[in-house]
Amino acid sequence: MVNHLSDQIGTQTSCDVFGIPRSSYYYYPVDRDDLHNERKLPDFAYSSQEKQAILDIMNSDSYMDRTPYEIYASRLDEGEYLCSVRTMYRILKENDQVKERRNVKRTNNYQKPELLATEANQIWSWDITKLKGPQKWTYFYLYVIIDIFSRFVVGWMVAYRELSSLAQKLIKETCSRQNIEAGQLTIHADRGSSMRSKPVAFLLGDLGVTKSHSRPYVSNDNPFSESQFKTMKYRPDFPGKFNSMVEARDFCRRFFDWYNREHYHSGIGFLTPESVHYGFADEVLLNRKDVLLKAFEDNPKRFRNKIPILKNLPKSVWINKPENIEKMAKQL
Repeated sequence: MVNHLSDQIGTQTSCDVFGIPRSSYYYYPVDRDDLHNERKLPDFAYSSQEKQAILDIMNSDSYMDRTPYEIYASRLDEGEYLCSVRTMYRILKENDQVKERRNVKRTNNYQKPELLATEANQIWSWDITKLKGPQKWTYFYLYVIIDIFSRFVVGWMVAYRELSSLAQKLIKETCSRQNIEAGQLTIHADRGSSMRSKPVAFLLGDLGVTKSHSRPYVSNDNPFSESQFKTMKYRPDFPGKFNSMVEARDFCRRFFDWYNREHYHSGIGFLTPESVHYGFADEVLLNRKDVLLKAFEDNPKRFRNKIPILKNLPKSVWINKPENIEKMAKQL
């Protein structure tokens, strides 16, 4: 056994003698293994052999799919006290076995949505967000449908509640306004109650629209709606709350008019969603190109004698682009 000065005169006195803080003693670079080996376990502590025996029982065929609480109760009914529930969890943690032990049905076989849009009105994304009302715990519900290729908000609505019947009305009116034909469109959404409701599913079937859903608890599967909501709620003029439905609708009307007609969206080459959605983006890009060429001809040195490259509109937009396509694109 190694003899330490602190064992003879005490830890605090030893620290005072050497002029070091008592807290530093426990972090001082000494052989901590020796100290650990000298530490005596309480009389009631389980030995390593006893812990292994408990672990073997928990991992046996009879108990491998039961929680520690169930094992604890079952052993008591058999007339045996094995150990406390907390001790069971502690032993499982020491052996990296803290996980779901119950024999439950696995329902996580959700397919990753992979959607491609090469023009407007091919893929829409829709979602619902809450807008704070005048009183605490009161909200207005904003329904928004956005085209992922053009980022154009094709439809929106503010209501007092989230209902599948209201979602039906918005989707039906928006499809009619955009002249959507059967087999043309896919509508993507998360797994909210309105999104997965049978009335909405029946409506989409009647309209010839394909439905798509995000995986549970995966926000990245619906990025375009989430991004649009963030753009709205981070605007300087976005109020903390709305005093009435009229006020909420008035704000949304002004915001979506700005978003569609004036907002230069980074995801579409800093074009406005309206110009991309209704097909006059090429005209805007051609005009920009002429302006850049003229600026280059007037002063080539300012551009280091290199013709400036204009950022173009992406030819395709994905929700969850497959990795094999990215690898193939890099090889080409």
